Amino acid sequence: MSAADASPLFAARSWREVPRRLAVLWRRSLQFRTVLITLGLSGLAILVIGLYISFSVASNLFQAQRETVLEASNNATAAAQSILDSSDAADRASLQLLMASAIRTISSVSGSNDIALFREPGQDSVLIAPPDRQSPRLGGGVITPELREQVQEHPDRQYWQSVALPNADAGTDPGIVVGSDLEVPAAGRYELYLGYDLSEAEQTLAFMQVTGIVGAAALLALLSAITLVVVRGVIEPIRATAATSRRLAAGDLGVRMPESGEDELATLAASFNGMADSLQARIRELAELSVMQQRFVSDVSHELRTPLTTIRLAGDVLYGQRDDFPGPTSRTVELLHTQTDRFERLLADLLEISRYDAGSVKLTTEPTNLVHLAGDAIESMHELAREQGCELRLDAPGGHLDAEVDPRRIGRIVRNLLGNAIEHGEGRPIVVAVDSNETAIALSVRDYGMGMSEEETARVFDRFWRADPSRTRTIGGTGLGLAISLEDAVAHGGMLDVWSEPGKGTVFRLTLPRTPDAAAVVSPLPLEPVDPGAEGPPSTGAVGATPGLDTGAREVHDA
Repeated sequence: MSAADASPLFAARSWREVPRRLAVLWRRSLQFRTVLITLGLSGLAILVIGLYISFSVASNLFQAQRETVLEASNNATAAAQSILDSSDAADRASLQLLMASAIRTISSVSGSNDIALFREPGQDSVLIAPPDRQSPRLGGGVITPELREQVQEHPDRQYWQSVALPNADAGTDPGIVVGSDLEVPAAGRYELYLGYDLSEAEQTLAFMQVTGIVGAAALLALLSAITLVVVRGVIEPIRATAATSRRLAAGDLGVRMPESGEDELATLAASFNGMADSLQARIRELAELSVMQQRFVSDVSHELRTPLTTIRLAGDVLYGQRDDFPGPTSRTVELLHTQTDRFERLLADLLEISRYDAGSVKLTTEPTNLVHLAGDAIESMHELAREQGCELRLDAPGGHLDAEVDPRRIGRIVRNLLGNAIEHGEGRPIVVAVDSNETAIALSVRDYGMGMSEEETARVFDRFWRADPSRTRTIGGTGLGLAISLEDAVAHGGMLDVWSEPGKGTVFRLTLPRTPDAAAVVSPLPLEPVDPGAEGPPSTGAVGATPGLDTGAREVHDA
């Protein structure tokens, strides 16, 4: 395409973009909206007032011209009738001279050269009657039959009609035709019509309208300029406030608004700066408190490891000799051993959380097969699932390619999800699914237990939160497992999502990028199951058996 062809196309596209750009400017600019609204309302008011004034002036001007024309026509008719009444002409030549004299008088008194004289129909023929006379501008139907009928029916009255008089430019000018009656001695009655040109009045009105339009445009421009100046004086502090707010939101707590004057805007700036000072002080206090809390948790966790190790060693000794103790003492030793294990897990989780809070977590990634990792996690949870009456199934249609992950942390996520599903699975089957696509690999854990409400689902990753505090904890978790799992998933650049409905079970889905530099990650597994109301998966033996993977050995059946 040549440059000559592209130029009109570019211009057309630019014009098509104008409405969209104006719409965007209308939404985003208070200054533009204010000026445009002021301009529109002012223009509407000026238009209404201008139309009213224009119509009023035009009506008054026409009425004044009409009264002048009627008075002049009446005077001219009276003068002509006086001349005709004072004459004793009785022959054709004398009557023609008399009529010419009357016409000159009419033209002189009325100020109009457009004259028409017609002998009224229905009278006796008189040979000496002067012929009809008609000016060129009054021909061509300018004098209407309706006007002539009124003049003929009421000879003692005067009638007028607005007409369009032809001009020398083959156009028309506004005018008035006035009709009356004359009595010519020895000749009968004649209709007299006088045409008056109102083009000068029209020019006067047009000049006044043009002057009004120019004045209105100048007034609108002046109003727009005044509004722009006033609005800019108000908008600029608002813009400064918005910019300062954005910088505060971005973390620049030291930014402040300039304060000048003693008006309302200065008060706004002072109030805003006071709010920013309070916010900065409060955030500093919260940050210091957070650091103190993190340090406290970390220090306490580290300090507890030494006495815990001692207690652990002493407890193991006692636990190994529990058979030698009496019944109550033996039971106490077993409880001590169980709670020491739980205390140790809790301490390990607290240390892990403190590392994430301090930002000191480093991943040790290596190529890992998530299907094998899930199978190992299922085997490790075999005995626990059997005790709870749950059946664990592995469905792995895909996902056999390796992903760059930290196997220790991902394995911990899978075990946490399995433990949570066993805890709340109500003894129903639990399905672990693994699949992959070009950019991501995903693992989901589905149980068919009690499920959770939307409020509970929103808080499921909170630290130490439980959906049902009154429910007895059978597995003995620390309350930090899901929180740590979420941190592990985010550290890998992945996502940990949850779906749940009361009475329909829960799905946790872990999605990880296959490589650290993967672009947009789309999970290959759906979050919401296709069978949300099912009591459990269909019994098909080894679910999702794949070549080279012994999934049957990892199934757990109710004993």
